[in-house]
Amino acid sequence: MISFVISLCLLIGGYVIYSRVIAKIAGEDSSRITPVHTHADGVDYVVLPSWKIFLIQFLNIAGLGPIFGAIMGVMFGPAAFLWIVFGTVFAGAVHDYLSGLMSLRQNGASLPEIVGLQLGDKIKNVMRGFSVMLMLLVGAVFVYNPADLLARLTPDSFNATFWIIVIFAYYICATLLPVDKLIGKLYPIFGFALLFMAVGICVMLFINHNMMPEMWEEFYNHKTDTYSNPIFPMMFVSIACGAISGFHATQSPMMARCLKNESHARPIFFGAMVAEGIVALIWAAAAIAFTGGYDNLQEYMGGASPAVLVDNLSKSWLGKFGGILAILGVVAAPITTGDTALRSARLITSDFMKVNQKTVLKRLAVSVPLFALCFIVMMLPYDALWRYFAWCNQVLAVFTLWAASVWLASQNKNYMISLVPALFMTAVTVSYIIFAPEGFQGIANSVFEFEIPYVFAVGCGLAVSGLFYRLFKKYISVRKESIEFN
Repeated sequence: MISFVISLCLLIGGYVIYSRVIAKIAGEDSSRITPVHTHADGVDYVVLPSWKIFLIQFLNIAGLGPIFGAIMGVMFGPAAFLWIVFGTVFAGAVHDYLSGLMSLRQNGASLPEIVGLQLGDKIKNVMRGFSVMLMLLVGAVFVYNPADLLARLTPDSFNATFWIIVIFAYYICATLLPVDKLIGKLYPIFGFALLFMAVGICVMLFINHNMMPEMWEEFYNHKTDTYSNPIFPMMFVSIACGAISGFHATQSPMMARCLKNESHARPIFFGAMVAEGIVALIWAAAAIAFTGGYDNLQEYMGGASPAVLVDNLSKSWLGKFGGILAILGVVAAPITTGDTALRSARLITSDFMKVNQKTVLKRLAVSVPLFALCFIVMMLPYDALWRYFAWCNQVLAVFTLWAASVWLASQNKNYMISLVPALFMTAVTVSYIIFAPEGFQGIANSVFEFEIPYVFAVGCGLAVSGLFYRLFKKYISVRKESIEFN
């Protein structure tokens, strides 16, 4: 339990200390006019209280990620706790904060426009398609779980198909209505419930801490098949929302359009990510304590969904009220991620098509094709959707971190704060795409009956990371020569 307390203190200290360092380097300026004052439209650019924006941002980026992802990730062993702590503070929170701040500086621009301004029009066009695809993937993925659970809790006449239709209808409303009408009213309630549940689990964790081994006692990979599931890169993709997730950068611009003062960027963007890291830390530790150890967790889970563990743990530790909160979290969290994913898809599409979103007809013109595409994506097998979402998500994080590094370098600021995580996540993501079954490994096995060696996959990841570093340094050198020449 000592290692858990240290980890918790490091996360809190990371926000208190490192967030101020990042804000100072990035040049956060409370006197700068924010987009909501210059582009107010009553739909997407709407002034909201900072506490409400924090809860909305927290729920937008959280979903089930810091719960399910943490439970699946901690099955690798104690290394998961290190990744949650250091990944959150030095990668995820920096990623979320800088993407939010860049959006603020570009009139609330969506992620592809932010990245394109720094990395060029070709990358921007790729990011437009890639981001919309990922948003549709998220919207589709986060319909199945809550629909299936609601079908189990309600009479047989309300089957999964019925709930899929209901949830999708809600998605349509949340995508089209002004941000303060539905999202602004429901999200703070659900966000508070998710935080309250985490606090309750944390309290019970201290009561049941005798089943929680210290981090240094069993520090090895606890996966049964360690060759197919090496910690690097598998664990770093399994725990995404609890450490760093590219999806977050698509959500930050949505809230950047509602901030009335730039000084709120640090507590909202950096702070919400740290809060998510704390939730992930709590659930990872609780999963171990509840089942009695890393190996016991492996046996408990088997092929079961993390939802089973969440439900049983909450009812056991928090009683009937905890069970209600667990159901609320498992149902509401993915829904509130899916709806903002589709809303973000509308904003991204309207940005590059330059379609004003003030009238509902123009919002419909952009959204109807997106709804149709999302519905088509939902026809694909759920397992396939989830597998490809995992690495697509981290690809987005890689592009965002490189764009942030270029942005900082262009202003002669300390770009190392984003460059180091950019290099690391590039190596992780490329290695994963090559080695994971849902990447090139699957193609090699099924088509060519050939297995890609682990060393080769990691070597490619490091090589691509090194190549990107050389390109970045070349940019820095060319820019410096240009300034000296002028």
